[in-house]
Amino acid sequence: MPFMDSMSAANADGLTKWSRLPSLPDPLGVAGCYAGVSGGALLVGGGANFSDEGPGGAPVKVWHDAVYALESPGGRWIRAGRLPRPLGYGVSVTHEDAVLCVGGSDAARHYADAFRLRWQAGRLLTEPLPALPIPLAHMSGAMVSNTLWIAGGAEAPGEQRATSRVFALDLSRPPLVWREIEPIPGAPRFLAAAAARDGAFYVLGGAALAPSADGKAVRVYLREAWRYGPGSGWTRLRDLPKPSVAAPSPAPVIDGRILLLSGDDGSRVGFEPIERHPGFPDTILAYDPARDRWSQNGQVPAPRATAPCVEWDGMFVVPSGEVRPRVRSPEVWSLRSR
Repeated sequence: MPFMDSMSAANADGLTKWSRLPSLPDPLGVAGCYAGVSGGALLVGGGANFSDEGPGGAPVKVWHDAVYALESPGGRWIRAGRLPRPLGYGVSVTHEDAVLCVGGSDAARHYADAFRLRWQAGRLLTEPLPALPIPLAHMSGAMVSNTLWIAGGAEAPGEQRATSRVFALDLSRPPLVWREIEPIPGAPRFLAAAAARDGAFYVLGGAALAPSADGKAVRVYLREAWRYGPGSGWTRLRDLPKPSVAAPSPAPVIDGRILLLSGDDGSRVGFEPIERHPGFPDTILAYDPARDRWSQNGQVPAPRATAPCVEWDGMFVVPSGEVRPRVRSPEVWSLRSR
């Protein structure tokens, strides 16, 4: 499938545009996959989707281990190999020609495992990294220089409890050891977006959990934004204009602004019938750290949640992801500066 520039959309200030890349080979697509760049190729692996294989054809959530490689924007996806196990909803970043994958979950549990994926001479290589101190999934993470930051998330399935703990792994100073820093202030959270800019780590939005009238935990959609800077610790930033949960992460930084590309703002929670859910809102929120100011910055042509975001070949790529509850898309979209 060739690079598709015919389907594009410009943002409100005309500085960026969207285009489609070849879709993933999995026709259902996945949410919560791992993605990054190695050997010049875009790698995408793992994640979960739903199949109609339960009793009476009921949807069943299935985790995957397949890894695919796209060696050029106009090329074709190839089956590169497998993850160590079916896995999704962890953190993935690119660092020194490798894709770092941390934590995640399967149908039974959350994991502390971490590993590197490398694409070399047409082969997928997997190298272990130190495991997190605790199992985590649905956390946020980003590379700040040579340090990988991991924040928030949940230690076990079921959305019963979130965490505010934060861990950092300096990849430039062997032996590699995770260190714990001050927790995120405020409520424990999961499914926040992370970003890195000017040596600081950002945690944006996400969801907390609170008991409902019947005692069950329900999501509280957050507008909080936080920055951790060396020597200054955590600083609360101006709140988002509206909540943002599970926006593509690490969030891209273009022209100095951090962009939250769609995600779930909570406005359509409980929509019925679920089969007619219209999908997630298409708003792009842009944060200007120099002014501590948020603005709406156009629309996403194909809104997604629980998807990674990868810088590759002069663009930011959002592979697959959740379109609406239980529905994924194999489409791969890219955003670039004009």
